[in-house]
Amino acid sequence: MTTARNHLTDLARFAPLLPGYQPREPQLEMADAVEDVIGSGATLLVEAETGTGKTLAYLVPALLSEGPTLVSTGTKSLQDQLFFKDLPLVKKALNLPRKVALLKGRANYLCPYRLELHQEDARFLTRETVGQMQIVAHWAGRTRTGDIAELQQIPEDAPVWPWVTSTADNCLGTECPRYNECPLMKARKEAQEADLVVVNHHLFFADAALRGNGAASELLPTANTVIFDEAHQLPEIAAAFFADTLSTRQIQELGRDSLSEAGHTAADLAELNRLVAAVDKGGMDLRLSLGDGERREPWTEVAENKAVVEAGEALLQALQELDAFLGPLAKASRGMDACSRRASEQVDCLAAYLKGGQPNRVYWFETFKRSVVLHSTPLSVAAQLRAQRERHPCSWILTSATLSVGGRFEHIQHRLGLDSARTLRLESPFDFKRQAVFYAPEGLPAPNDREYTAQLTNAMVPVINAAKGRTFFLFTSHRALREAAAILRQKIDYPLLVQGESGRRELLDAFREKGNAVLLGTSSFWEGIDVRGEALSCVIIDKLPFGSPGDPVAAARIEHINRNGGNAFRDYQLPQAVLALRQGAGRLIRDPKDTGLLVVADPRLLTRSYGKLFVNSLPNMTRTRKLDVVQRFFDYLARQGLEAEKMES
Repeated sequence: MTTARNHLTDLARFAPLLPGYQPREPQLEMADAVEDVIGSGATLLVEAETGTGKTLAYLVPALLSEGPTLVSTGTKSLQDQLFFKDLPLVKKALNLPRKVALLKGRANYLCPYRLELHQEDARFLTRETVGQMQIVAHWAGRTRTGDIAELQQIPEDAPVWPWVTSTADNCLGTECPRYNECPLMKARKEAQEADLVVVNHHLFFADAALRGNGAASELLPTANTVIFDEAHQLPEIAAAFFADTLSTRQIQELGRDSLSEAGHTAADLAELNRLVAAVDKGGMDLRLSLGDGERREPWTEVAENKAVVEAGEALLQALQELDAFLGPLAKASRGMDACSRRASEQVDCLAAYLKGGQPNRVYWFETFKRSVVLHSTPLSVAAQLRAQRERHPCSWILTSATLSVGGRFEHIQHRLGLDSARTLRLESPFDFKRQAVFYAPEGLPAPNDREYTAQLTNAMVPVINAAKGRTFFLFTSHRALREAAAILRQKIDYPLLVQGESGRRELLDAFREKGNAVLLGTSSFWEGIDVRGEALSCVIIDKLPFGSPGDPVAAARIEHINRNGGNAFRDYQLPQAVLALRQGAGRLIRDPKDTGLLVVADPRLLTRSYGKLFVNSLPNMTRTRKLDVVQRFFDYLARQGLEAEKMES
């Protein structure tokens, strides 16, 4: 019996800390496999479906090992949960004096230097930002960690944060005059000394990209083992960090920072103001040349447009002139040296982007109301990840509730370059046949029919009424969400919470608090949401979640696969959609006591040959196509609830 299994089966350790705790065989199997791989240099993929208890299954062997270990999660909220809730519990249960640390990306930490700099020079700040900066300054004198998540009275997207936090572009590193009191550097020092460090995927791949470029400064300690939770997110996050990106916002921040730093030098401020104004105008002209509205398209769509070409070349020239001006000033101050370096990097990035043509990359752009972002994204990250592993060999353990398609791991292995990895698939211990019903409604038109969303929404009104609200209605497009919201406002009496009308956290808090709400959401609500109990008793999915063929990166991948003799639908689009559907369906049953209804409305589930792959990838729930079965199911649950109340009273 392995050490981890011994500890997990010791009820005296965990039962006092986790009421109702019972070891589960899938959890023990996972702990055995993780313990076997830790420190071996091997790679393990573990699909641990909902209810397996995968967090304990990897934390126990990780803390029992010699370390150092990195645990990487999908989001900052999961990172906080792991560090502040799960890790203390396991450490207490095991009675181990292991040193653990939490490390986030630099934008999550206060930068004392930039706070001081912009307090002195507030000419760029709005009244709102000045007020927020005063709150930040007061908090800065009290915080121990400098983690801006502590300051909950200021929203995450508040305009003050870019002024008081740093980026890789404007951080002065060891040259910073406030280096010794930098919260980020303190957090990194603690991480270097810890046995186990909790990070997130974005930070991990930012570090991997830096090391791949030969950067001397490493964000993360070298580990014996890396454990990736929510590992299904890795291909897209890795692609984002091995991409090259330049935004007009970055360019504008360079201008503002240059002017702020120039006050400490003998620079010709009039000339610098002219150059910064020219760069700002160049960025605005490029944005205007790309037309009204928000766009997300391949650069090839506009590469021959005369106005776009001229605007791109004018912006490049303005940046080159600013770069030439800042170069001789680099030695005047540490901050000006950083500005000079950033200007050179932005010139190189924009020049390479406008030239294009690098093989196996897709060049695309996004426009927003006042800005544009230029991207050069690799079509595959497999080669970069293989190189990363060769440079820093260690054990990799990847786990998620959704890694396989049809029980096979080839899709994720191919995308991550992990073809020789060990694999383990663990089914949920939940009794889905008893706990849940899967409903595929009859009589709906094809999903591309103009009336589809209206007919679907009207068909779901009696379902929502049967569930007494308590519903997540998940959509594959914002257009469909808005259309459904307009219909439901007239048709149901339950509280309606609509993505876009409030922030994600506010919507979820309201959903839990009201207990009978209907929440309408798109992609960001398909995963990473954990609502247990009766508040969520029904999940409706409008369509099979095939990616948009209009997405420039997806379209380029599809073309690349087909051009090289593959079948993009079979090898890429279909597996991605199956994994996304499994994530959405996974919102329903989160606990052994949960019950509920899953609705997948898309008729293709039953009319197309590939529909079986979707159905067979879902938990083995009781299946029906009849509305009256759905209504009887909720009637039964209501009677069971009344009986339970009588028993308790």
